[in-house]
Amino acid sequence: MSNLVSVPKNGSLSNNNSNTNFPSVPNWLEDIFNRDLPSVLTSNFNTGLSLPKVNIKDTADAFLIEMAVPGFKKSDFNIDLDNEVLSISTETKEENEQKEDNYTRREFGYASFKRTFNLPETVDDEKINANYKDGILSILLPKKEEAKQKPVRSIKIT
Repeated sequence: MSNLVSVPKNGSLSNNNSNTNFPSVPNWLEDIFNRDLPSVLTSNFNTGLSLPKVNIKDTADAFLIEMAVPGFKKSDFNIDLDNEVLSISTETKEENEQKEDNYTRREFGYASFKRTFNLPETVDDEKINANYKDGILSILLPKKEEAKQKPVRSIKIT
């Protein structure tokens, strides 16, 4: 458990309230959010993933999707393109068994997710490239030549 002390805004550590049996609402909320979670909630009871965080960058030549998915191998990912819908998914299963003289301990783990992205028509789907390094899955979605941003040019007035 946390040993945090809630200090009032006036800086006083003394409690001069006559109603000391009932904490004020702000102190009660602080106590709830500052306390450690029970071990049941923080244990490895469920090792599944929530949806991974994604960054999407739009540059002049391409879109770049970066997805934070540490702990996987390249072979764990499935990346599919179907009618301008890009799907990224993974499913891993793990089973550990430990045998001792008088007991057997088994642990099962399962993790999966699926993210889909509707691609704009400007993506050249023949040139999509994916890379996985240091827990980051990067997918480069090059733009078609006609969709690339052209440099700014000056126009003379005649």
